Amino acid sequence: MKKVLFILLVCIVSQTVKAQSPKWVDKAKQAVFSVVTYDANDKILNSGNGFFVTDNGVALSDYSIFKGAQRAVIINSAGKQMAVESILGANEMYDVIKFRVAITEKKVPMLTIASDGPSVGAEVYLLPYSTQKDKSCAIGKVKEVSKIGDKYNYYTLNLRLKDKMVSCPITNAEGQVFGIAQKATGRDTTEICYAVSAAYAMAQTVNGLSLNDRTLQNVGIKLGLPDTEDQALIFLFLASSQLSNDQYITLLDDFIKLYPNNPEGYTRKASTLMFNNPTEASFAQAANEFAQALKVANKKDEVYYTMSRQIYNYQLEHPENTYNNWTYDAALDNINKALAIDSLPIYMQLAGDILFAKRDYPEAYNWYSKVNKTNLASSSTYYSAAKTKELMGADNQEIIALLDSCIALAPEPMTVVNATYLLERAQMYMNTEQYRQAIGDYDAYFKAVNGQVNDLFYYYREQAAMKARQYQRALDDIAKAIELNPSELTYMAEQAVVNMRVGRTSEAVAILQNAIKIDPDYAEAYRLMGVCQVQLKNTSEACKNFMKAKELGDTNVDDLIQKHCK
Repeated sequence: MKKVLFILLVCIVSQTVKAQSPKWVDKAKQAVFSVVTYDANDKILNSGNGFFVTDNGVALSDYSIFKGAQRAVIINSAGKQMAVESILGANEMYDVIKFRVAITEKKVPMLTIASDGPSVGAEVYLLPYSTQKDKSCAIGKVKEVSKIGDKYNYYTLNLRLKDKMVSCPITNAEGQVFGIAQKATGRDTTEICYAVSAAYAMAQTVNGLSLNDRTLQNVGIKLGLPDTEDQALIFLFLASSQLSNDQYITLLDDFIKLYPNNPEGYTRKASTLMFNNPTEASFAQAANEFAQALKVANKKDEVYYTMSRQIYNYQLEHPENTYNNWTYDAALDNINKALAIDSLPIYMQLAGDILFAKRDYPEAYNWYSKVNKTNLASSSTYYSAAKTKELMGADNQEIIALLDSCIALAPEPMTVVNATYLLERAQMYMNTEQYRQAIGDYDAYFKAVNGQVNDLFYYYREQAAMKARQYQRALDDIAKAIELNPSELTYMAEQAVVNMRVGRTSEAVAILQNAIKIDPDYAEAYRLMGVCQVQLKNTSEACKNFMKAKELGDTNVDDLIQKHCK
């Protein structure tokens, strides 16, 4: 009996011996705090513990405390409350979360992460949260060590865990934290608890793809930026399309705070201010952000380029609303400043685009020509040059030559986006009476878009086939156009014309009668009906239809009346 009592006494002492606690415990416990989370209605959701692992406010705790939370606060050992600022990483399976606290002093007490975990049998210390100055702690031993992946450990401890000790830090004999306390389940809850590696929790990060992480999406507190500048920039790019305007501005402010010498934060913020609910005040702030970007930038040409592009884009979208002197001229001035520093092809392209918008087509073409002599030359740059030449009234063959280069640089097989270039060249072939070449481009377009075309496409290809004297193709295409849009009278008139061309006058008459039935005031149908009746030697009826067409305003019928109705 005495032996049993002695063993029980030893176990109790090993759990909560205050007198034998190491000297470092009192100071170390200052890093431990209480956590309270709140839901969307600002009601308390959960509470637990956590601890600082850096002196600038990075901390660890249980993910389950934060799941569903919209905000959270911590209360430190001095009873001071501080807000949780952002989430820095989490893992739901192992119930760990890393976050940043908006600290109210320069530094906070912290625990150092142990470089190595303790082995089986090693003595360990659990540091509970307390607002009182004391050295009390729970002492136990490592019972078992298992692996999380190849690098991190999960511990089973001979240590009784009270409810209020969950998510507290567990340290080695030197006071370095190696684990986060987790409650045991099942029969052994009174004798053992578990600890997930603090290093594993510390390894949780936010990266460029974290906005799509469901674990992180289940916490309403904003995400912190990734640890590296490159990942932070990727994060900014993805966040721009997923966050609200206010949330994105806040994120940009965080980026600027972390990376004050990176002009990207300022230029992105300026652009956001310009295009989302723009006001005089937001434009003025955007101007200040651009000015700060120029101040910190090593490559000022990049900032001038961004300013130019954003002013140009805004003027394209909102020509009626100009801030200060932010016109196409201002955009041109900024891109010229960029070109003066470095004549990059992308700067040349923007210069051409701005001049095109200003309708200075010769100068725009000059810049597009320069771009097409660089490694930036592409389908789109040659297309820009072709459209500029078209607006300059250039010879059609010159435009076709530019479109040839445009299509030659398009990827194979032709994509839906690039297929529009084929339609442009087809139209130019029609203008130069190269009808068979036009049909070739229409066929190539049809293939590129997997036959996903509308009635207008069939009408245009029918026109090319008609001019190329491929009458059966013309009949097939105009029939398809009518099938897709049976109420379009122009298609019916065209179908009648093709039938007349191949000598199918009676079929043409039937088509025109149907058109007149749909719209009794369709003048062209009466004119064409009259032509059919002339071919059928029914001049008197033809003249009636010619006069009806004239009555309805068809001026093309005058010569026919003069010729057949004297």
